[in-house]
Amino acid sequence: MKITKVVKNILNNYESDNPGTKANIARILMHGKLAGTGKLVILPVDQGYEHGPARSFSPNPDAYDPHYHYKLAIDAGLNAYAAPLGMLEAGADTFAGQIPTILKLNSANSLSTLKDQAVHGSIEDALRLGCMAVGFTIYPGSEYQFEMMEELKELAIEAKSFGLAVVVWSYPRGGNLSKEGETAMDVCAYAAHMAALLGAHIIKVKPPSEHIEQKEAQNSYKDVDISSLTKRIAHVMQSSFNNRRIVVFSGNAFTNMQDLLNDIREIRDGGGNGSIIGRNTFQRPREEALSLLTQVIDIYKGKN
Repeated sequence: MKITKVVKNILNNYESDNPGTKANIARILMHGKLAGTGKLVILPVDQGYEHGPARSFSPNPDAYDPHYHYKLAIDAGLNAYAAPLGMLEAGADTFAGQIPTILKLNSANSLSTLKDQAVHGSIEDALRLGCMAVGFTIYPGSEYQFEMMEELKELAIEAKSFGLAVVVWSYPRGGNLSKEGETAMDVCAYAAHMAALLGAHIIKVKPPSEHIEQKEAQNSYKDVDISSLTKRIAHVMQSSFNNRRIVVFSGNAFTNMQDLLNDIREIRDGGGNGSIIGRNTFQRPREEALSLLTQVIDIYKGKN
């Protein structure tokens, strides 16, 4: 695997990491149709845990099969596939070495009212399954946020000691946050910054809205242009150690795929590193999903 100058420059931003961790970040960045560009598209499939199987997979019954998601990520030429323990175990041997995998270590479920997640995977599991990275969700704002951050700290230290990369889903919710505040500009930037401070190599956040949630932050944003999604993405990147951390953005829920593609163009133009898209792809028929992912990849290549 020959590493491009773009990827080498990204790796240089991770000054404390050992060669094993940097090699795994490089393997993710050098895989698939976006290999070497510094951009990446990841398929996450933890929705069955979060929302239940019918809500997640009944729109496209083929998606009940864990092998379906491996094949979708491989055939679409994605950079990586992320899922909880059981989903990865169900195809780990069949698809070994065909796509970088990320073991999602914690999850919530829709039967609980708590803004918290259970840890259900281990670093040992990730190593056993040949994963390049582990993933972990934190809920900034939740009454359980500090417990989640402390869990992440311990798992991240262990992961890095074994040369694994760390991906952090940073999703503000709970506490005093309004629903609108969960995707507010100030809150999303804060969430990305917290993930960087907690040692994430790759950060996942939602595309921010123009809303400012915290009264204390109103004055700080008077001279920050957040009038377009492109400019808001640029501010999230600035908040992630001034573009020194890889940041990918969720696809949100769209019924009109052109709206999704327009958002992805603005993520690209704002300097975002890529997208992590789940239900917008696997809930569609396979050929439609592959077509959509081809368009997404073309956008990040600058072709569309």
